[in-house]
Amino acid sequence: MPKLRLIVCVGLALAAAPWASAQKELLPAHFSTWTGQPAAEWVEPGTTQNYAKLWKETGRTTGEYREYSSGEAKVRVALEKYRDPSSAYEAYTAYIRPNMRPSTLNRTSAVDGDRLYVLVGSSVLQVRPIQAISGPDLITLVEVVNARSDHTPLPPIRAYLPQGFVDGTQKYALGPDGFRVALESLGRSEYAGLTGEAGFNSGAEAMLGQYQRGKDSAVLLLIEYPTPQLAEQHLRHLEQAVAGSNLSGAKIERQGSLLSLVLAPTSAAFAENVRNAIRYGTEVTWNEPGFTITDPPWATVVGKIFILTGLFMVVAVVLGVAFGGVRLLTKIFFPGKVFDRPEQMDVLQLGLSSKRIDSRDFY
Repeated sequence: MPKLRLIVCVGLALAAAPWASAQKELLPAHFSTWTGQPAAEWVEPGTTQNYAKLWKETGRTTGEYREYSSGEAKVRVALEKYRDPSSAYEAYTAYIRPNMRPSTLNRTSAVDGDRLYVLVGSSVLQVRPIQAISGPDLITLVEVVNARSDHTPLPPIRAYLPQGFVDGTQKYALGPDGFRVALESLGRSEYAGLTGEAGFNSGAEAMLGQYQRGKDSAVLLLIEYPTPQLAEQHLRHLEQAVAGSNLSGAKIERQGSLLSLVLAPTSAAFAENVRNAIRYGTEVTWNEPGFTITDPPWATVVGKIFILTGLFMVVAVVLGVAFGGVRLLTKIFFPGKVFDRPEQMDVLQLGLSSKRIDSRDFY
């Protein structure tokens, strides 16, 4: 029996393997006029060394690689898969570089030279050379992959950055390795000492963006925590870390669960302008069911009072007539047998006269 059970289990596993593999594949075998073939993994020189720790932090798994062709045109497509959309967003912002332009795909994407990066669910899609594929075909490819992807919303902190940051400088970090990569890519490695006090082990998330206006420039750092209490606790830790380093001019402010820090501003006025533009607001939600109370018009109230009073009077008259009629008929047809039987009647007498009162004289 154990041997038979083992054979059955192995058979079920082998039967389910192709289905499971098909479920994991997000890149289509063909789309529009393009036909794809599986290709070997391609990684740019130095990428593994630079992003090895980041990939581990984001839970990067085995991706998909295909080479598509349509007539003489050919493109290479890579789909890197991560733990969840937030992890994929961290990797995406680590890949893009300053001055990379947003694409026309109406989604989180960036293009530079012959490369295109697109955030799709919990994956990062890379297409190159971008000049070899038309815009409509590219939209078709992205829509096919998006239909099979995770649609969990991206972290809200990304919307707190003020508008006007330099394209390609927006960086998201949900762990210390992503935070170090973000600081290095923005040329602010001197702030890497804040990593240990940022509180990523407490669920913190960080967002950075570089701002430039004329000769003024600065990098805005936002760190959001699950609760305002954690934000206040790590505010003290970060202030101590800043005071004990050569970054003593940096000012940290808290707003609810969000900490803000302007890194290396060229002027205090520009730093204050950037900080004041943060788009952050707190909301208090009440989960108890609510009711809307509205007073009806007074004429309606008075009308209902008259109607209910009239109904009450009609019911009282009907019941009174019914009770009196039943009692009268009973006394006519059954005199002294149901109501007012002499043996059950007692008359209290004051004895003011010598004549005795007979109760039967009253009925």
